Amino acid sequence: MDLATRLTELATKTQQHREVLLTEEAAKTALVMPFINLLGYDVFNPSEVVPEYTADVGTKKGEKVDYAICIDKKLSILIECKPSTGDLTINHASQLFRYFSVTDARLAILTNGVIYKFFSDLEQPNKMDTQPFFTLSLDAVRKSDVRILESFTKAGFDIGAIVREASNLKLESLVRKELESEMGTASEEFARLIAKRVYSGQVTSQVKDNFTRLIASSFSAIVRDHVNDRLTSALNASTVPELDEGPGVVSAEEIITTEEEVSGFRIVQAIASRLIDPKRVIMRDAKSYCAVLLDDNNRKSLARLHFNGLTTKYVGTFDGQGENRNLISDLTDIYKLAPLLEARINELEGKKAV
Repeated sequence: MDLATRLTELATKTQQHREVLLTEEAAKTALVMPFINLLGYDVFNPSEVVPEYTADVGTKKGEKVDYAICIDKKLSILIECKPSTGDLTINHASQLFRYFSVTDARLAILTNGVIYKFFSDLEQPNKMDTQPFFTLSLDAVRKSDVRILESFTKAGFDIGAIVREASNLKLESLVRKELESEMGTASEEFARLIAKRVYSGQVTSQVKDNFTRLIASSFSAIVRDHVNDRLTSALNASTVPELDEGPGVVSAEEIITTEEEVSGFRIVQAIASRLIDPKRVIMRDAKSYCAVLLDDNNRKSLARLHFNGLTTKYVGTFDGQGENRNLISDLTDIYKLAPLLEARINELEGKKAV
């Protein structure tokens, strides 16, 4: 089973059980240990995954960090766990900060079993950064998350490559935050920069304030235009009967498989894995929707992901020959459709619903 499928299954399990995992120990056993195992480390091998790792840190004697992962007998990753129902803040990482400076580990993970924050020492050698370079949320797994996680697996672990990638990931995160901030309310510096590029007069305080408003409205217009383009594309495609779109209906270049569609497919695949081998669940993208099929058979439609509209998304479920569209506001809403998807699998398999 590949990493993406296993990660999706763990995300499903997390959704099902997180509310009853009230203690740190419960979260560690039910969520964190499976995550460590998912990365290829043997949680039952104490020379590879060391629980309650202890080291003397300055004047503090016998302090423990929840897990230490050793690769080739070298301490490589430190993991600190918190209860799954609590928020995760940097204040929870005090032990990680102390251990980071007295061990050879260059990676640290702070987690509550749902969110995993990855830290390194990008700013100052042998001192853990205060900001994570990568954050994984099992509430919303992205396609890019799988690619990044592969570098943390036992088989793909390369600390040099990880640190280089970590630097880029951290900068990308900071750039995104700055752009989102400018989209909401443009800073004075950004407003003046844009004004100087398009305005020939003197950039007075009044001109700058006007450009601040224009920038916000322009960003909104850009987003709105992209949404309208996608909606128009979806509406045009919907004028064609939504039968199985075989080759020749549209060119491959016209079909764009989005990260949301891949994540939605993985959730459906994880739900299906309760009843059948998940490898039997196949994604076949088309222009107007993304089909999820059983056995790659277009007569065995399990679901359809209607995600072309950025503001409105539907998941099509089936009963007999008919499709029922279910409005969702978030990808995690697909989990609520599990009974319908399981009933469909039983129908396709010729079984009575349990």
